[in-house]
Amino acid sequence: MNERALRGVAARIDECIPRTESFTSGLRGPRTAARIGLWLGITFSIAFATGLYSHASQLATPPVALPTGPTRLYQVTQALHVAAGTASIPLLLVKLWSVFPRLFVRPPTRPRELVLHLLERGSIALLVGAAIFQLVTGLANSAQWYPWSFGFVGAHYALAWVAVGSLAVHVAVKLPVIRRAFADPVDDEHAPGDPAPGAPTRRTLLHATWASAAVAVVATTAAEVPGLRRVAVLAVRSGQGPQGIPVNRSALAAGVADLVADPAWRLRVIGPTTTVELSLDDLRAMAQHSAVLPISCVEGWSASGEWGGVPVRDVMALVGGGPSDDVVVRSLQTRGAYRESRLPANFARHGDSLLALTLGGEPLDPDHGFPCRLIAPARPGVLQTKWVHEVEVVAP
Repeated sequence: MNERALRGVAARIDECIPRTESFTSGLRGPRTAARIGLWLGITFSIAFATGLYSHASQLATPPVALPTGPTRLYQVTQALHVAAGTASIPLLLVKLWSVFPRLFVRPPTRPRELVLHLLERGSIALLVGAAIFQLVTGLANSAQWYPWSFGFVGAHYALAWVAVGSLAVHVAVKLPVIRRAFADPVDDEHAPGDPAPGAPTRRTLLHATWASAAVAVVATTAAEVPGLRRVAVLAVRSGQGPQGIPVNRSALAAGVADLVADPAWRLRVIGPTTTVELSLDDLRAMAQHSAVLPISCVEGWSASGEWGGVPVRDVMALVGGGPSDDVVVRSLQTRGAYRESRLPANFARHGDSLLALTLGGEPLDPDHGFPCRLIAPARPGVLQTKWVHEVEVVAP
């Protein structure tokens, strides 16, 4: 094919691709994009900050000592994380719609301008790709649906940095445009490109977007708010479950149903000076403590109950453990990433950190960890290890 024919093919292809002027809606443009982008930046920042805290909370040895209170700290931060991520979905969709015509801007022909154009397009592609990945995988995680082979926690954490970094670069590049957009009124009937008289205005679009985000948040995360459970139609967990607390994994699913029913069960406690084995009756004979603590899962749901049992620090003292020691708690289940968890020293010595034996004054249901489970304040639910059979006191 000669050069003339190639030019003809290129011209026909160019004719098939829309141009920016093909999009005539007055609702699109910088004034809409900037205002939606502001709220999207806020929700992404909240999700990023709370996500960092959640990630640190799940590390065996956090980079800094995390606080043990208030009791509902993780419950609040993770609820904010899921709520901010949920609100970001309609915001991102409207943001992409408002700037969609920019996708069809023809690249410049001068080499220097072309390079800058391609760099800008590349950074935007990175931002949009990372944002979509975060929201889609986060939503799937809330529903406990994993149609991929990679590890969710590591990938979600890594792409969070990519999303926030590319967002910061994008804001820096577009700051002059953003300033001009906010300097102009949202709607100005005398300005070219504004919606026609009688048509929906930008203000209407913005209000509808914010309302959609609010509805999505309530429908997804309000199951634990008094009076709103019935409208939380998209919540992945309700208050239903054994003893009024929902579960993610049952004793049957974990493969421990027969083991927890064995009357020969013993809790093995390993310490720096000795090792002891305690029966369920031995644990019941020790001084008991009760506390109202939430199960707060990374998927965003939470539920509170009154747990009763033996303080972890009392069990540690039986084997010579001290206030500066950590504790590793191991489950009867043989598979799963969270079959054991590490309780840092400040949590281990907290009076409300329990090897729980009861819930609501009744023996634990097998699905809640019978005969013994860990429960501690301000901790992710995945680290509240169930079906405990071994506790080891370790140096920090």
